[in-house]
Amino acid sequence: MAQSVKLSDDIMALVRREAELRSRSVAGQISHWLKLGRAIETSGAYDHARVTAALEGRLDTKDLHDGEDAAWLEGFTEKMMQPSDKEREFFAERQQLGLGVGLDPGGNLVYASASDRE
Repeated sequence: MAQSVKLSDDIMALVRREAELRSRSVAGQISHWLKLGRAIETSGAYDHARVTAALEGRLDTKDLHDGEDAAWLEGFTEKMMQPSDKEREFFAERQQLGLGVGLDPGGNLVYASASDRE
């Protein structure tokens, strides 16, 4: 039975480009990459526990093997995109005080609302 999955636009752009290069359908390319990823993760060369240890700071990333370093980078990037509870609290407090709560793509300070700057 077919299932629907939401993927980000940047992932879909990669999938479409690679599918075209390899003469595969989009679904075929996703299936191919899924099978490759599973094969790597279940191979003896890839150790998920080592990747997890590196993500938790218990293993230096220099000690990761090929494949493990790519998995670590993916996991690290995901973690960096999610604010921690402390970061949420910090910015909630700044918002209550009417202070800047971040930067826009141009590097300008962003406030909670326009009225906070007055």
